[in-house]
Amino acid sequence: MSNQKAGAGGYDQVFAEQQEYIAKRASGYREQALKIYPWICGRCTREFFHKNLSELTVHHVDHNHGNNPSDGSNWELLCLYCHDEEHSKFENLVRYGSTEDTEIKTSTYNPFADLKDRMKQKK
Repeated sequence: MSNQKAGAGGYDQVFAEQQEYIAKRASGYREQALKIYPWICGRCTREFFHKNLSELTVHHVDHNHGNNPSDGSNWELLCLYCHDEEHSKFENLVRYGSTEDTEIKTSTYNPFADLKDRMKQKK
């Protein structure tokens, strides 16, 4: 009989811990982002449903996981692949510097500038 009481108390404790976990998770930034934004990858526009929602991640735009404004302005939803690509780009930026191409100047050389004169000379 004492086993039933211990089991019942154990159940109440496990249930209370589960409820606390659910409440804590519901207030987390992932759940907030999933409520705010449509379940679509912000890069490749792949759609997600309950079945594959675990493949959709919350990316912090400024790469600061402590910056979680309640309006979601620092978050974007990305699929696993696009999220990995985004972090690879950031890692390369940190390691190698700017990833932006340098300014490409227009060419000043014109190979056909004197074509008309050359054609006249051939006649």
